[in-house]
Order: sequence, then C-alpha cells, then structure tokens
Amino acid sequence: MSKKTTFVKTAVAAALLYSFGVGSVLAAEETLQGVSCFPIGSPPSRAYEAFVEDINAQGKGVLQINNIGGAPAVGSPFTLTQKMARGAYDIIGCPDTYFGNVVTEAPVLRLSGKSFQELRENGGLDYLQDLFHKKNLHFLARHVDFGPFNLWSSKEITEPDLTGLNLRVAANYTAFFKSMGASVQTSSMPQIYTLMENNTVQGFGWPAGAFVPPWTKVTKYQVKPGFYSAPVHILVNLKKWESLTDEQRALLNKVSQEYEMKNEPGNATLAASLKKGEAMRAEAGMEIIEFTGAEGEAWLNAANKAGWDEVLERNPEHGKALEALFR
Repeated sequence: MSKKTTFVKTAVAAALLYSFGVGSVLAAEETLQGVSCFPIGSPPSRAYEAFVEDINAQGKGVLQINNIGGAPAVGSPFTLTQKMARGAYDIIGCPDTYFGNVVTEAPVLRLSGKSFQELRENGGLDYLQDLFHKKNLHFLARHVDFGPFNLWSSKEITEPDLTGLNLRVAANYTAFFKSMGASVQTSSMPQIYTLMENNTVQGFGWPAGAFVPPWTKVTKYQVKPGFYSAPVHILVNLKKWESLTDEQRALLNKVSQEYEMKNEPGNATLAASLKKGEAMRAEAGMEIIEFTGAEGEAWLNAANKAGWDEVLERNPEHGKALEALFR
C-alpha cells in the first residue's frame, strides 16, 4: 500500500468497523476530556461545541466527550495543546495559530490552496501526521473553515502599506503584517475590543467567517482581498488515541470527516455565513477597502511570501517537502 493512501484507507476501514459494530462487544464507554482554544459560546468555538454534541449523541455507550471549557478561562490558547500533548486533556478544537508552537510545520494547513480531500489523497496529511505523532498528537480532521483572514481597521488605508499602524496579531499573519510595515502586539481574543476601543491598536487580523458582532462598534473598515484560510482542527492525544477501541476511533473519524467534507472549498454554508456577516457589518456602518489590480496582487503576493518564507525558515528539514504537497 502506498503511503499517500494510508490515511484515507485507515479512516474508511475504521468507519466500516463502526458501521457494523465490530469491536463493540464488552467495550466500556470511554469519556474524553476536551477543551476549545476559544471562549465557549464564541463564534469560532461553536463548531467544536457542535462536534462534541454530535459525538455524544451518536456515541452513547461507546464514547463521550466531557467539554471542560475554552481559552482563556481554562488557560492560554497557546498552552492548551502543549498540555494535551503531556496528557492533561484528550481532545481539542484548535487552529494552527495556537498549536504551531508544538508542531512548527502546522502553518501549512492555513497556507495551502488545496482542498483537504486532495491533501488526504496526495499524501500531504500523511506526511504531516508523522510530524504530529512525534509530538504525541494525532491529527483527526479539520472541523470548520471560517474563510479568508482579513485586516480589520479603525483607520482608513489607501494603499497596501501598514506603516504607522499598531496591530493586534496572532502567529498566523504576524510575519505578513510586519513585512507591510506594521508594528504588532499579541493579545487574547477577548482583549481585542478594549485594545481597539482605547486605540492601543488600530487594527487586527481575523477570519471573516468568525467575526464577533460587537467588534463593529470599534472597527470601521474591512480590508480586502482576504488572505490564507482559517481552518480549525480536532487533535487527539496520541497515547489516548491508540488506547481507544476500533469502534471508538471509527466514531471520531466518521463524525470529524463529515464536518471536514462540509467545509471543503465552495461549501454553501460558509458562503451563506460570509454573506450574512457582510450584511450585518454593512448595516452597522462598516466600510470595505478593497485593493484591486496590481495593488491587490501585491497584497496577496506579500501575504503568501511571508507565510511560506516563515515555514521554510523554521523547518529546513521538512519545509520543502511540505511546500510541494500543500502549496
């Protein structure tokens, strides 16, 4: 069997086991301890919470997830995956923004222009899975994609130049914003409103599909075109994953990959969400600044260059191979 098909065939076989109930005899129900890298109830956390609900509904007598809570209430989002790798939690919903400090190659998940189906078929996710396993993590699936990132600003920007702006950043787009001349600072998600309100920062990066409605009160502009993508993923502690029965693993694979397929490019749910968000922000008075033509191309080229340069610089051993599979 070729390596590139291992991931897909394993998942399919596990799903069949689940469908026919193999391995269920005498197996005790397992409860996983789960956390979210976002505040519970916030827009970016809701898909993870829905995934947990689906597992618990379908997994009665087989597998349950006890959702402990979300960051920052349960800890910094930058430390939750580290703690899970050490065994503090079993399963997590998290973007690469917050677990790139554990698996430094993970940013390729947001930089890739390929569908996850293609990445499962071309060996890209197999390659990355090996790197996750070395950190005692198992990559399950992408469970939601919030569309492109945008820059959101309280100041009008007339050209693709961020000189003079102090921006709130996460790891995803720090290199890009700095390459465009901005000064940057990090903060937790709940601090964004206050930082914008008191003009400590004049903008922030965030995916359009997870924009928090109250931010319209302190944000005047959405800058387009959007860049990268904003997937959020389900990870499992590897030792815990290996301790589960075939039926329990099959349930997790089945539900998570159903979520993943719903979030492939062009999905109607995301398109409707983005349209609804734009209407809400327009009604609140937010304006769109869109770079087109040469300026739009320069904006996107700068974003892609900064992102991939960072991957290649930080990962000289695996960067080139990942670029060939994911870019």
